[in-house]
Amino acid sequence: MTEPPAGVLAAFRLTGAVHPLAGGQGQSFRAGNAVLKPVDDAEEAEWSAEVFAGLAPSAEFRVPQPCRADDGSHVVAGWAAYEFVAGRAGPAGEWATLIAAGRAFHQALRHLPRPGLLDRRRHPWAVADRIAWDEIGPVALAHTDGLLTTLRALKRPVDTPSQLVHGDLTGNVLLQSGQPPAVIDFSPYWRPVGYAEAIVVADGLLYHDAAPALINSTLPSHDGLQMLVRALIFRLSTSALLEGPGKTIPQEELTRFARVTGLLKERFPADADTGT
Repeated sequence: MTEPPAGVLAAFRLTGAVHPLAGGQGQSFRAGNAVLKPVDDAEEAEWSAEVFAGLAPSAEFRVPQPCRADDGSHVVAGWAAYEFVAGRAGPAGEWATLIAAGRAFHQALRHLPRPGLLDRRRHPWAVADRIAWDEIGPVALAHTDGLLTTLRALKRPVDTPSQLVHGDLTGNVLLQSGQPPAVIDFSPYWRPVGYAEAIVVADGLLYHDAAPALINSTLPSHDGLQMLVRALIFRLSTSALLEGPGKTIPQEELTRFARVTGLLKERFPADADTGT
């Protein structure tokens, strides 16, 4: 775990001791009233900071304000800094609150155009998202025990408009008593809002012991179930890509996906072609 260099702290005018923070893949640090984190894509980090800086205060959600360096940039030597916001991650059973905050956040993004930088991203999450939406094929994926084939067979067309969405809300909505939920660590995609919500549902079922009723309460329609199909393909493809070509996803992970895929299949007509 490498701390931000002294020059980065100086550029953001941050003083005091630097402390590691939980979460953030073990790469986040607090210095004073700011959180610093290394960025993989400086272009996306600068753009995301401008988006957050441009959001008006809301009674339904809040976002940390980005810090500007002395030269006006939001990224210094591969590091970005944001205002520290207190709170605990939302998945602790607060699904309705998390979904409501996401909807308010996405409503505030509706006017923003699609950024060209989305086309230039090549990280596993961006590739997996394209697989989920049939923009590319599922090539060179690790063994998925037939689950990817099953999920792809459940896909049907959807006619839902796309906009900017946060594709990783599950662990990035912080709850604090007396404050609106805080949306952090923007992971931008150009997809329907329901897809972002379906990713939350998928994460809840896969990793946070959410009850199956979360599907019914959040994604009650045909299009909602189709968004969940795509969300599961997205998460499964990401797991495969992170494992690497020719490798096998760990059995524990496959078991999770098999269980949730089974819950999803129960909500489709008995004669649906699932490829099995």
